[in-house]
Parts: sequence; structure tokens; C-alpha cells
Amino acid sequence: MDAAGIVGSDEGTRGRFVLSRPHGTVTADGCRARFDDADAAASALRSGDASLVVGALPFSRDTPCALTEPEYVVRTGEVWRAPDGLPDLPAFTVDELREGEHTDRVHTALDVLRDNGSKLQKVVLARTLTLAADGPVDPSTVLAALVAGTPEGNGYYADLSAAGGPYSGRTLVGSSPEVLVRKRGEAVSCHPLAGSAARDPRADRDRQVGRALTESTKDRREHAFVVDAIREALAPFCRVLDIPDEPTLTHTPQLWHLGTPIRGELRDPSTTALDLALALHPTPAVCGTPTGPAFDTIAELEGDRGFYAGAVGWCTADGDGEWMVAIRCAEISSDRRRVTTYAGGGIVAESDPGAELRETVTKFGTVMSALGVQL
Repeated sequence: MDAAGIVGSDEGTRGRFVLSRPHGTVTADGCRARFDDADAAASALRSGDASLVVGALPFSRDTPCALTEPEYVVRTGEVWRAPDGLPDLPAFTVDELREGEHTDRVHTALDVLRDNGSKLQKVVLARTLTLAADGPVDPSTVLAALVAGTPEGNGYYADLSAAGGPYSGRTLVGSSPEVLVRKRGEAVSCHPLAGSAARDPRADRDRQVGRALTESTKDRREHAFVVDAIREALAPFCRVLDIPDEPTLTHTPQLWHLGTPIRGELRDPSTTALDLALALHPTPAVCGTPTGPAFDTIAELEGDRGFYAGAVGWCTADGDGEWMVAIRCAEISSDRRRVTTYAGGGIVAESDPGAELRETVTKFGTVMSALGVQL
């Protein structure tokens, strides 16, 4: 790597990338250049040295990113369609659940949150599950199952090799419902999600669960932290910023969420989607508030998150692009025999450790259903 953070192209690193969204799909392959530094990638876009950058940003800005300038790109107006002939998924064995470890972390965080002298107001804590496969796991097969499992056709696939070191050959695959930022010309949009409740198979009860979420003081407070942080981050970039006063309900097959659709108009159209993603990340939806104390708490209790709760997306040299929050995801090992999946939730002073644990189990459902695994 040179001082600019650009890694030379490598024929052995294909740079495979897919972002499937309801309004269209970007698929990329091959590698003209790799970037393990996001600022170097943003600079290459602004200078015209790169026409397009795709890939993943880690949770921590202090760790390498996995961005590439691809050789081949296809953009369509439809959700991603799986190619014919994908292999079947193998059978999986789940390692120990370590549920007590997560509830212990939540209890520790609650002690801090309830301390009158603490600055911490919210922290997002996550847990992992590792699955061993009895055969090779094809990432495209996992992506196909994830895309098929969401009505909107959301899904992403990012080769992490550009981050180097232990990430060489690893793949991040997921189906995120949360838009970190989307930019088209001068138009900017975000759709943060914070505040969740597990859906109920009974229609009448499901409606009650959704209604209760909209009335939850705890969840509305958690959501407000996110919206306020995004307002503060976007205000310097936008001459117009439209943020509704009240959140609305949105859902996945597993969860109800409180969401706020945010729209703005840029002061400077040359600001890129990657610039905006770097300014916004991490939001309190995946980190907490204030950011510094929340980040430090996560580092102390969890360690390095890698690419979970980072962002996955693309950006062109003219600045257009889209970045999704990297949640509801799995990291597939380079030997294709192990899958690590992640789930987290926002902890505030009113949180209940048992409820927080159940929320992670529900959130694991996105990936577990795709893999054909029951917890």
C-alpha cells in the first residue's frame, strides 16, 4: 500500500459486488484498483482517477475498508436475479449461543447508562453466532436466499479482500433494510431505523405490536437520538433538509421498526455519496450517543466488530451512489466453511436485558432463515 491508501490491482482478487434494491441493482466484478482507506477512495473519485467505487466500510474508521474500482459493472432497474445453476447450501452446525455473555454486557452497559455522572445515553451492543458448514458455502447462493426472503428484494454481497490481512478471501453477505444515504444529483435521502419489535404471526396481534412500538417512550427516545445525529451531520451539506416530526412504521418479515424518511438538497452537487456516508457513519442506530463514549463502550465490551454495522454501497465519479447500513449480515470465511452472523440492539437506561436478548434472536432470523437454520 502506498501513502495514499491505494493497493494495486490483483488478478486473484475479483472484487465481486452486488447491491440489490427495490429500484435497481448494481453488480460489479473484477478489480482495477483496491482501496483499504476510504479517504483515498473518495479522493480518487473526486480527481477522476476512479470512475466508480464499490464495497464495504468497517464499523471503525481506524480499521481498513474494502473498496474497489471494478472492471465490469452492470446496472439494472430491477432487484437482483440469481444466475442459474447456483449450488445448494450445505448443512450447518451452530456453535454455542453464549446468550449469558450478551446479557452480562447489557447489564454492564445499563450500570453506566443509569449512572447520573455518565455522559452515555445510548449504546448499541451486538452478539455473534458462528456456524460450521459440512460443505462449501457459495456466497451467491446465500445472497439469492436473502433477496428471496425480503419483499423489497434487498440484498448485498461484498468481497472483503481489499481490506487485506485476515479479510483476504472473505465475503460479507446480507439483507439490510436501512439506507444510510442515497444521492442522485442534488437530492439526498436517508431512512434511519431505530426502535424495533418482533412481529407476530397473528395479524391482529401483529397490528397491536406495531401500534405499541409507535407509542413506546423508550423506542421513540432511541429513534430520536438517530434522527438528531443525522440532522446535525447533514446540515452543513444541505441547503434544504426535510425531516418529519414523527417516525413511521416500517417492517421486515421479522421485525417492526420505527423509521424516518429524510430528504435534502445539497449545497454543492459535487459532494459525493461516499463523502456523505463517511460524514454520517456511524449513526446512533449502530453505535450510540454520544458517539465517543458509545464507541469506547462497544470496543471495551465487544472488541473489533469488523464490517458488521459498517456500510455497503457504491459511488460514481459524478457523486451519485447508495450506501446501506451493514446489518442483517453474515461474513463467510475464505475457506467457505464457516459463517459468522451478527445481531444487535440499542440499549438505553430503560432497557430490559431479557428483551434485548430476544431482540437479537429475532434479528438473527434474517440470515438464519436464508441458511435454513433454526435457533
